[in-house]
This record gives sequence, C-alpha cells and structure tokens, in this order.
Amino acid sequence: MIKQTSISLAQQASKSMTKSIPPVTLTYKNMLKDPSVKYKPFKGPVLTNRKWPNNTIKKAPRWLSTDLRDGNQSLPDPMNVEQKKEYFHKLVDLGFKEIEVAFPSASQTDFDFTRYAVENAPDDVSIQALTQSREHLIRRTIDSLRGAKRATVHTYLATSDMFREIVFNMSQEEAIEKAVETTKLVRELTKDDPSTAGTYWSYEFSPETFSDTPMDFAVKICEAVKEAWEPTESNPIIFNLPATVEMATPNVYADQIEYFINNITEREKICVSTHNHNDRGCAVAATELALLAGADRVEGCVFGNGERTGNVDLVTLALNLYTQGIPPNLDFSDISSVLDVVERCNKIPVSPRAPYGGDLVVCAFSGSHQDAIKKGFALQEKYNKEHNTDTKNSQWRIPYLPLDPKDIGRDYEAVIRVNSQSGKGGTAWVILRSLGLDLPRPMQIEFSAQVQEAADALKRELQPKGIIELFKKTYNFENPSIKNSINLINYNVEKDPQNPEKRIFIGQVEVNGKTTDFKGVGNGPISSLIDAFSQLLNVKLGVANYTEHSIGSGSRTQAASFIQITYMNDSTNEAATKWGVGIHEDVSEASIKAIFTTVNNLISSGDIVVPEI
Repeated sequence: MIKQTSISLAQQASKSMTKSIPPVTLTYKNMLKDPSVKYKPFKGPVLTNRKWPNNTIKKAPRWLSTDLRDGNQSLPDPMNVEQKKEYFHKLVDLGFKEIEVAFPSASQTDFDFTRYAVENAPDDVSIQALTQSREHLIRRTIDSLRGAKRATVHTYLATSDMFREIVFNMSQEEAIEKAVETTKLVRELTKDDPSTAGTYWSYEFSPETFSDTPMDFAVKICEAVKEAWEPTESNPIIFNLPATVEMATPNVYADQIEYFINNITEREKICVSTHNHNDRGCAVAATELALLAGADRVEGCVFGNGERTGNVDLVTLALNLYTQGIPPNLDFSDISSVLDVVERCNKIPVSPRAPYGGDLVVCAFSGSHQDAIKKGFALQEKYNKEHNTDTKNSQWRIPYLPLDPKDIGRDYEAVIRVNSQSGKGGTAWVILRSLGLDLPRPMQIEFSAQVQEAADALKRELQPKGIIELFKKTYNFENPSIKNSINLINYNVEKDPQNPEKRIFIGQVEVNGKTTDFKGVGNGPISSLIDAFSQLLNVKLGVANYTEHSIGSGSRTQAASFIQITYMNDSTNEAATKWGVGIHEDVSEASIKAIFTTVNNLISSGDIVVPEI
C-alpha cells in the first residue's frame, strides 16, 4: 500500500523556487578564498576582570588637535604659512587648549610657524611640537618653543616587534635605552634649564605602534621614561598610546588601555592619551572605549584628516558627548565656518555624509523619515507652547535627528529635502517652514504627487524655491489676477428670514469685466457662498474638506483656511475635487478667499467654463 502525503501550496512553491535557483559559486579574482593563510587574527591582552564595559563617560577629555602636524603632513598639497595661521586661529576659537603645530626640525617653514604659534597663542594654550629622538633635532625643536607660556615636547619611538625588527633593527633593551636618553636630553634643555623657567614645560612620549606592541614591553619602556622625567601630580607626564595602525576591534584597544593603566606605577602622575587612526573605520568607537578604560586625553583632527584613512574625528567625538548631555569644552556652534576653513586649507572636501558636519547629515529625503521628523517638530512646538518652554533649552526628541541642527548653526530649512523618493511629509515640511501653511493630510498627498512628478521630470532634487513656485501655481496661491477670474466686489451674510437656521450670501462679483449680483443659501457662510457659485456657474459645487489654523501670534496672527471643493469635470463628465487655500487676519475672510481662489483656479485650468453674463 502506497502511503499518500499532503503537501501545502506554500511547500510546493518553496520546492519549486529551490529547484529553479542554481547555487551561487563565488569566483575570486584577487582576493584569497582562504585569507587565513596570509592574515592572522590579532591577539590582544588577556584581562580576566576588565572594568571598562561597566563604565560610563561623564566628562570631556583633554583635547589635542594635530591638524597642523599629523593632518598637514598627510596632505597631497600641504598648507602654506597663511593657511596654517588661519587654521591655528580657528582651532583657538573652537576652544582647543593643546595644539600640535609642527615638526619644527623638518623645515624652516615649520620652525617659523612654530615661532608664530608661540608668539600668538593665548596664555592658556599649550603649543606642542614633535621631534625624532636625535640630539640635533631635539635641540632645534626646543629652540622653536622658547618663550612660550606653555609648551609640550613630544618624542616618539616605535615599540612594536615588527617596526623594531623591520624598520629600526633594534632590540627592546636598545629601544628603552634610546627613549631614556632622549627623555633626559629634553629634561636637561627644558625644565632643568634655568633660562627656560618662564615656560610651563610638559613632556609627551609616544610608544609608536602601541596597538601592535607587547603590552608588558609598552609598560616597561614607559616606566623607564617616567623615571627619567620625574613627573609630578601637578605636571604629569603624557603617555600617548597610539593606534598608529588600527589592528583589531575597538574592544581590544580598550583592553590594551586598561592593561596599561592597571600595570603602570604612579598613575596619578600620568596623563594617558590616545591617538587613533582609522584603518578599520573604528577610530571613534575605539577612542570612546579607551575613555571608558580610563584614558584622559584625545589627539586627533577636525573631521578626521590624517595619514591613510585619517586620524580620529574630533568633531564626531565632541558632539557625541554633547548629545549625551556632556559639555565637550569645544564650541562647534558654527559648523559651516569650520567646514569652510578645513576644506579650504586642507584642499580636501569633507564627505557630505560626515557625522554632524556633512552637508547631508541633517537632511532627510525618504518620505517616511520626513513624515516622522515633521511630526516630531509639531509635537515639540506644541509641548513648548503648552508649557511655556524656551525652545532652545527644551528636551530634544525628534525622530532621526540626534542633534538639534540649530545648536551647530544649521537652519531647519535644510533638514528635509525633496526628490522623487520623498513623500508627503517632506513636501509639507517645506511649505510649513516657508509659507507657514500646515497642509491637511489629503492636500499633502495630492501636492506631493505633483512634486514627485516634477522631480522625476527634472531628474534631480527640487529646491524649496521650486517647491514653493509649484505650490503657488498648482493652487493659484497669492495670485492677484488670473485669466477669466471672478472678483468679489462686496458681500454680506444674513439670516434667511424664512429659515433662521439658514444663511444667505448676498453680494456682487465682477465676471469678465461685467458686474453681476451674486446670491446663495446654505447652513453658514461657506456653504452659502458655494451655493452662490453653483448658481452663477451652473455647476453643482460642494465642500469635501475644510480646515483652518492660525499663523503667527499676537497682533500679527493670521488665519489660514484650506478647502477642498467637489465639482463635475466638464471634459471627463466625472466628479472631481480641487484644493485651495486663503490667508487673512479674519477667519471668515480667509475661508471666502480660499473658495474664490479655488474656483478661479478651476476656471483658469478649464475644468469649469464661465457662462456669458
């Protein structure tokens, strides 16, 4: 006996689809099918009781901008002196208290600019200069810093096995000896030299390629440098622990920072600094996790310029703190001016998608995004009005926007931009922000279709000006005269003597240069006016939708009235509708204006024909 089985239509379809789709086999041209033969996973330090995952960032770190040194050296066309001066003063205006300005021993230009920075820096700004661990270069660097109120000498030495063995052919012991020798020379020429007593000298040592250095050796070499420098709690030594090359996931870098902090002695005499590059695209995340692990200071560049994929972006880090309610101690109130200086001096454009600063990051093109943003603004404005709250200081709760664009000098007009992918929310936002008109939902749907059609035809984004022009044309808005228009001369609305619940609209209109009486009956001013038009034009008109709202406040308040009129289309002999809007100080006048505007639009478009008077 054959056992029969029942298979559902869905199962049959699934089997059919499975059979019809051939298996996909990847063919590698240059990439290895098994990359493990060439690349090995990075092994970080083993922490049995890591603390950083449970920590939170509660304050801003010390910031150092290295735009003028690390950033500048990575430019295809480095900045000239005038550009470096402009950039330097912008960094000071933004609030940076530590600025690495140059590699003074590299060229006369860098030396001269360091002197300019020393002579023009505010008293509370520390000028930092980088030098290699060679005596004549160290002396030249310190000469460039003489007379500064605050100065930091920054030396470095590669400590990873790969760099020591491949680049420098140096053992760990030789590396420690070199680092100590350099530190002692810097100390002799700065804080131990009575002739430089007017300068507050700081010292920074970077075990370059820290992220690829055995952690025990990183601690060992820094201990030796610390002993040679003899820091104090009031003037700690700066140990900069750079991810010169980003080697692994951000959590591994955080483990490395925590390991270093747990194993270095005299932690109170040390400032732990980070300097993250972005090879894996994780520099911001790695830096934030390093702060959780106990780092005190961050080095980076504005908008992340730097070698290869760049240094960590200080704008992103600072504004990430800001949106968590933490003062970043940097002022990006005018982000556009920062973009202008950075792009002009670096001669490299900032990505339009760069967090916070990019041209497009506060813009929404998607219809669903636009609708959510529009609703968010409406609710926030309502809340602020009901609670008499200052808009600038009220809690920010707008979908898709983690930061109030106005806090960084951006206007709300740029928040929503309209193209063929946009929906009713985007179009309605532009009309609301530009004209003050909060379009009814059915009108939003109708007009957004017009906008999408126009954007498709132009094959580009529609600017607000173009949307406003299309709105005015589509709805005959603020058009003082159109062809064959009907103009109201005078009117009065009275009670119907035969039926007190009814109203009579009585007036005179001008039609094609001729004056005629104008009369209709209805339940109120609107319905009686619609009836008057129906009799005048010999077309049955009706009201499908009516809504109104106020514009402005106080003595300057106006009323906006929206009306959707039903009519019989003469060309198709089918029922149709047309929206219109009117604005006036008086609500009744606004509604009358909306009706006249809509009817005249129907006449102008040929949907209704005006009979001979």
